Amino acid sequence: MSVRRDRCPECGRLLHESRFDTTFRHPDGSERICLDLAGGLCQSCNQLYVDPATIELLDLRRGRCVFAIESDSVLLARAAPFAD
Repeated sequence: MSVRRDRCPECGRLLHESRFDTTFRHPDGSERICLDLAGGLCQSCNQLYVDPATIELLDLRRGRCVFAIESDSVLLARAAPFAD
């Protein structure tokens, strides 16, 4: 994230920084899936924070994140040392 945000602006708790598979819903009801998106998740507020430049680049300005789950790529990387 180019604009680093370590804490949630709502509750002040630390954000869980990772990569997320997300769904953004646009005002017209259409949805857009974004995989492996870098962001910070507040586990207390259930709010995902994504770098504004990334939002701009992906043309998600009018979208609202309605689903986010930690990406499989992160989970697989964490599990790799235990695969032996």
